[in-house]
Amino acid sequence: MEQVIEQFKERILAASRDKQPLCLRGGGSKDWYGQAPMGEVLDTRAYQGIVAYDPTELVITVRAGTRLAEVEKVLAEQNQTFAFEPPHFGPDATVGGMVACGLSGPRRAAVGAVRDFVLGAVLMDSKGEALHFGGQVMKNVAGYDVSRLLTGSLGTLGLLLEVSLKVLPKPYAETSLRLQMTEDEAIRRLNQWGGQPLPISASAWCDGALVLRLSGAKAAITAAQQAIGGEEISGDDFWLAMREQSNQFFTQSSTLWRLSVPSTVPPLGLGEQLIEWGGAQRWLRSDASAAVIRAAAVEAGGHATLFRGGDKSVGVFQPLAPAVGKIHQNMKHAFDPDGIFNPGRMYAHYQTS
Repeated sequence: MEQVIEQFKERILAASRDKQPLCLRGGGSKDWYGQAPMGEVLDTRAYQGIVAYDPTELVITVRAGTRLAEVEKVLAEQNQTFAFEPPHFGPDATVGGMVACGLSGPRRAAVGAVRDFVLGAVLMDSKGEALHFGGQVMKNVAGYDVSRLLTGSLGTLGLLLEVSLKVLPKPYAETSLRLQMTEDEAIRRLNQWGGQPLPISASAWCDGALVLRLSGAKAAITAAQQAIGGEEISGDDFWLAMREQSNQFFTQSSTLWRLSVPSTVPPLGLGEQLIEWGGAQRWLRSDASAAVIRAAAVEAGGHATLFRGGDKSVGVFQPLAPAVGKIHQNMKHAFDPDGIFNPGRMYAHYQTS
């Protein structure tokens, strides 16, 4: 793999010298996310493989170009998993893309987000130097935790080479329940249940029905079923479709917004919605303007992301306050002073100073 590293270094140094942007890409399964990719493609998939895996320590270190499905297969053999249920959005999704996009699936509200499981990372900067951050244990950070900062940065800070991640055992038992109820009732009940010792590991409301997943010991699941009621659903198909956004709500051809708001916020009334994460994540299909949607999200105490479709000229992510924008700009300049890594993928106005 040293030859691959040298090839990456040569490409990066040449791009820095010529001030030519690079589009860092793994399997390309999330090219649609964020602003449009720019620059010559630097394919990370040549740098693949599991560096280290200790099931007893619940830690795995993987090269960024490794296919996510291959890593999950290895984990499954030890009855372990990435608990945050990262979406693939295609068979060629890589571990590097998983971290760079920072997207989590249905279990995120119960266990945490991708960045909560990132222990360490190796990053190649615009000078072709491999920078090491974090490590392979949970309590190893003194100062700013750069390895977690890279999560969700969409490759704008440098080329991710390796990442160490915490893994967890698969749940001992699981079942799902469907209950018919209105949107406002679902929000109320989800917040009510959220304050109780119930093993709810995922939730989704859409089209007048709330679906809950219960995970844990069989006795706890049985007790929760008796307390909650509803119709039992067998299998994992529903939650797999939620993770991969392959159900009918997500496959309709219209603009899709992702809103992050406090879980207690009442129905927003902006369009067709699917509610996840105990009420904190609202997926919205709407023809309302970006200004209207973002104003509603801010008024509710949250923010809105243009997730799929629509006019990206309005900005995919919620506009930053000037002070926060300056921090983004300074961080980008510190890691990538020539602005070659995925320029404009997050915020076009915060590149280099």
